[in-house]
Amino acid sequence: MSLYDRIAHLYDPWSASVVEDVEFYVDEALRSGGPVVELAVGTGRIAVPMAAAGIRVIGVDSSSGMLAVARDAAADAGVEVDLREGDMREPPVEGTHPLVVIAFRSLLHMESDADRRATLRAVHRLLEPGGRFVFDVFAPAPDDISETHGRWIEREPGIFERAEWDEDARRLVLSVRGLGAETSLSLAWVSVPEWRVLLADEGFAVEGLYGWFDRTPWAGHEDSIWVCRRNEVPGRPPYG
Repeated sequence: MSLYDRIAHLYDPWSASVVEDVEFYVDEALRSGGPVVELAVGTGRIAVPMAAAGIRVIGVDSSSGMLAVARDAAADAGVEVDLREGDMREPPVEGTHPLVVIAFRSLLHMESDADRRATLRAVHRLLEPGGRFVFDVFAPAPDDISETHGRWIEREPGIFERAEWDEDARRLVLSVRGLGAETSLSLAWVSVPEWRVLLADEGFAVEGLYGWFDRTPWAGHEDSIWVCRRNEVPGRPPYG
């Protein structure tokens, strides 16, 4: 059972104010022409608008509860999204595709380099030669940590979250409660230079690195939005 199952019906109200990334990912999907694979598709917050724009989307998530909400969202929008339960390290998707995305910092649920590399290798396998991988992550600023650590904050009406930061381990335990549901989620961050090394090692060339979804160039921002292209890894047999 995924920890997200506990808040599947709370997730969209909790993230209701997060809309700034949707247009960015839809634009990337349109640029690719599809089909698009979205890993950690969640409730379809990104996938449904991509499908509404005419792009075929295959969405993978480890939470059956989140996928159930996504199916309802797709039906309500009158679109089809191919939703599959699975792990982003071993996604149940065959063939190669022009674009793979991991939105809303979901890659931070991979808490070790081994898991990060397993995910990057899975993405590489899913991409056609020259295909693109787009994702966003963050590394917190000191003031963000000091202002939120150990405090319950009302993120949306009746929905509260609490951040427990471990700067030495570079881990965040984020607890959320409201509307009769609650859970705690663990995330881990690494620096932008470390992401560059991981991506290069696993066969990706970075084409764009932004500090926000308006494509402002990254200059030490907390958020980093990555647009990468699949290369071949020297010494490793090609995927696809």
